[in-house]
Amino acid sequence: MVGAIELISPSNKDRSTHRQAFVRKCASLLQEGVGVIVVDVVTSRIANLHADLIEELAPTVTAELNDEDALYAVAYRAQPADHIAVWPERLNIGQPLPTLPLWLSDHLAVPVDLEQSYVAACNALRIRLT
Repeated sequence: MVGAIELISPSNKDRSTHRQAFVRKCASLLQEGVGVIVVDVVTSRIANLHADLIEELAPTVTAELNDEDALYAVAYRAQPADHIAVWPERLNIGQPLPTLPLWLSDHLAVPVDLEQSYVAACNALRIRLT
């Protein structure tokens, strides 16, 4: 695997053990050199898994978008010397989702248009967008 897109679900946020498992999974992928995008649009639970992931990977760094109730999408890229590059985007209800890079190697990223993917999924599932 060279890239992963993780959509946070309410169950990822509902218990400390679930939050830790999600963070460990993402941290493990990044440590293996896998590019990761995390998308959090869950409004029914309060937790910030992006801040938890940054704390796991770089405890001395303060995460952008560290509000517990923040909605966000973040792209992560593992870099040499155990560094992580981060592309955070705050999400706002009613606004289009961003396009983020999914890093497949040190020099190759594929743009992931989250809004286009969302619309395509809704159309395929016959969910009416208003």
